[in-house]
Amino acid sequence: MANFSFDVVSEYDKAEMNNVFDQVQREIASRYDFKGTPASIEWLNADKTGLKIIGNGEWQIEAIVDIVRKKLAAREQSQKVLDTSHEITENNLQAAQEILFKQGLDQEKAKKITKLIRDTYPKVKTQIQGDTVRIQSSSKNDLQAVIQLLKQQDFDFPIHFTNYR
Repeated sequence: MANFSFDVVSEYDKAEMNNVFDQVQREIASRYDFKGTPASIEWLNADKTGLKIIGNGEWQIEAIVDIVRKKLAAREQSQKVLDTSHEITENNLQAAQEILFKQGLDQEKAKKITKLIRDTYPKVKTQIQGDTVRIQSSSKNDLQAVIQLLKQQDFDFPIHFTNYR
């Protein structure tokens, strides 16, 4: 009897984030309401694990975050990857906000996923492996049903499916 499996991960596509970053920069440069203001977007660090948004005030920061969300949606990327919990800091007539990208499943999130699967599909085996959850079954139909179940859930973190075998 063959065993089929796939992994559930929480990560973002770095190439797509580069594209989103470039598109947001172009839109900021071309928008009339941002002319002559310090409105800009930068990578948080060399690893590109987040964005630093700079603007005149809170309203401008929120407008740029809204542009980022629209560009993510246009590229079919989850907006849940954005961690907007950092406060907006204002100094010298300039405001800035750091937005980190959420990545990886911690134990609590992984347990939430495995409990949901075990309660709904008891024949499907789940196993937490670091920051991924491996899901195994002898039936491909069960695995596809699990994928549909997870897609319907409204987690506060992005999930992707990899290594479908």
